[in-house]
Amino acid sequence: MNFFLKIFKFLPPELSHSISLNSLNLLYKLNLIGLFNKKIINQNELNIFGLKFKNRLGTAAGLDKNGDYINALGALGFGFLEIGTVTPRPQLGNPKPRVFRNFHENSIVNRLGFNNKGIDYMVNNLKKRNYDGVVGVNIGANKSSEGIERINDYLLCIEKIHKLADYITINISSPNTPDLRDLHLKENLQNLITSVEKKIDEVKFTKPVFLKISPDETDESIEMIVDLVNNSSFTGLIATNTTIEKDNLTNKKLKNEAGGVSGQPLMEKSTNKILLIRSKCSDIPLIGVGGVMSKDDYILKINAGADLVQIYTGFIIKGPNLINQIIRD
Repeated sequence: MNFFLKIFKFLPPELSHSISLNSLNLLYKLNLIGLFNKKIINQNELNIFGLKFKNRLGTAAGLDKNGDYINALGALGFGFLEIGTVTPRPQLGNPKPRVFRNFHENSIVNRLGFNNKGIDYMVNNLKKRNYDGVVGVNIGANKSSEGIERINDYLLCIEKIHKLADYITINISSPNTPDLRDLHLKENLQNLITSVEKKIDEVKFTKPVFLKISPDETDESIEMIVDLVNNSSFTGLIATNTTIEKDNLTNKKLKNEAGGVSGQPLMEKSTNKILLIRSKCSDIPLIGVGGVMSKDDYILKINAGADLVQIYTGFIIKGPNLINQIIRD
């Protein structure tokens, strides 16, 4: 596997991503996926949020934007999957190049911009899935939507996905959709939460609903968000998305690239947000994500207060062996 990872490093990032996941899909269809997960000894099943998870490790949104690889990723041994971010209408995302790998610092800078094939395409994929584990759906707004249209985008996604998702994540934290992070502002967020509450009540969605937040918010903003979520029918938080802060990157070229940083440089910042949230509320359901590159990083997230942990960049850079390292005894 290390041989293939080295080859993929020489390919353009998005091409490498596509080839890797399509190769994984082929191995799944050939019943050869066990080549990667044969070392897993104990799945460590747990019941939280009213759902049964195979273990605490899942995929973060962005890895499988359209739900094309649910069965293959599930077969690797993940405890749960989160697919998306999906928007009501298909969109190409931002112009290329828009993904920049930084192997020396185990990080990626991206400004993808919610490129996806739209909610209807994802619905069809979810209907065909064989994976019997938890699959959450991360939803967002189309770039062209403004004002009330942006909120309506979330509501439309909920309407179409609610019968097929094991949980729903409301993504307000991508730095690559203009003004999306304005939804962190109290009045805007309250409006969004109220609108989502009405919709989930209307469609009788009783499974978990999470809010995915930015690591770049102030402590005061985070505390306000925790209060709003605690006083709503939302289940909890996912902390955090990528950061626009690049001060700790040593690669001068990437410091000047627009987009969000994921991977190792995000680890401390995102984990500190988990600690802050947990200090504000000891029992709010919390999924930790951001910078997990090893089992030690995973344990740090859990010890900080995360109930579950997601990976993305670590999986891209380290490959499937990272899953085994984290979840085996």
